[in-house]
Amino acid sequence: MKLGMKRVFLSLTFLGALAVHTSYAQATREEIFDDIATTGGVYYAYPGPSGVQTKAPKGYEPFYISHYGRHGSRWLIADEDYVRVMEVFEKAHKAGALTDLGEDVRKRLDIVWEDAKGHGGDLSPVGVKQQRGIAERMYQAFPEIFKGEPQMSARSTVVIRCVLSMDAFCERLKEFNPKMQIERESSNKYMDYLNFHTQEAMKFTSRKGPWYEEYRKFEQEHVRPERLVNTLFNSKEYIRKNVNPEELMRGLYWVASDMQNVEPDVCFYDIFEKQELFDIWQIHNYKNYVCDGPSPMTNGLMLANAKSLVENILDSADEAVASGTNSATFRFGHDGNVIPLVGLLRLENCYNEESDPDKFYQAWCNFKMVPMAANVQIVFFRKKGTTDDIIVKFMLNEKEVSIPVKTDIAPFYHWKDVRAFYKDLLSQLPDRD
Repeated sequence: MKLGMKRVFLSLTFLGALAVHTSYAQATREEIFDDIATTGGVYYAYPGPSGVQTKAPKGYEPFYISHYGRHGSRWLIADEDYVRVMEVFEKAHKAGALTDLGEDVRKRLDIVWEDAKGHGGDLSPVGVKQQRGIAERMYQAFPEIFKGEPQMSARSTVVIRCVLSMDAFCERLKEFNPKMQIERESSNKYMDYLNFHTQEAMKFTSRKGPWYEEYRKFEQEHVRPERLVNTLFNSKEYIRKNVNPEELMRGLYWVASDMQNVEPDVCFYDIFEKQELFDIWQIHNYKNYVCDGPSPMTNGLMLANAKSLVENILDSADEAVASGTNSATFRFGHDGNVIPLVGLLRLENCYNEESDPDKFYQAWCNFKMVPMAANVQIVFFRKKGTTDDIIVKFMLNEKEVSIPVKTDIAPFYHWKDVRAFYKDLLSQLPDRD
């Protein structure tokens, strides 16, 4: 990280701290305990919008939306994530080493596997519904943008769940207005902004990076499997010889977390204590914060991964403004892209800095930023009868959020001020490698 870049990010963080008007804390233990599904972190199913849509100042009409969305809910990333857990229970079943609860969990896993087999990493029906719902609410909130025969653009990464998320989203819009033209593409041509990571960032996040040893110790301290495995197996000797307690607990955590993203009505939260789930969630929130987010340890290195994406957002907005017509730009990618984006855009509470790992979750919270189907929307409004009087508002997961730019019309901002702010920020970041 260059010293100049470090100064830029530190100064912007100070500026942002002055502008953010909501509580610094991203989450509390009590809040998470009240909705234990949130311990899924990036596996938290999209909760739907909250808050009220503020009407634009009199005389302004929406004409353009710039969007970046994470794919919708999916099965676990690979079939192996299910198989690895199931094999432990099947082996113990044959050895007669399962408790009654262990046998019950084994049967639940069979139900889950019947649905999940072959679907590792795939968009689920729940994910399709999420994307359709987001598109429907967008259409209903800003119908002026979609009237007539608008020309729109949609791009996704080359990962199938992102392609299908794009299709579900776009098809729902077209159901409202079949005359709408949405050019859809998924190509490596667009990966340099839809899913970009610098070589320096990838080197940092490896196990040889300067973050890893402290993280490893934190991980060890926060996975305590003894209670859980003793409820599932009836022999301590069997556990000692045949079970990796930490690995099994983590595997069950992922299965439990993902059930909210698929259709089978099966739950595993009863086998955990809430504190256990909370502790494991902290491990993954830690990793997201350091490896994708605004952790001060990285001096802005991870947020810089979104530089090309923000450049694309600005360039696309310039084209939309110049065209004088209604349009939209839709983009679909992954949590590892949304996290740097919301940080670099300086969206409210998305770039808080904290150096104490035990307090990371109080400053920065993955499930609030990047649940399944997370999305950023920048909505543009033009004053009737003018070409350059343009204002914008920002939404994260369909909720209005602030940015550290002065405004006299909050939650709206004058586009000329926003554009200048981001252009200045980008000019101070190093070129991509």
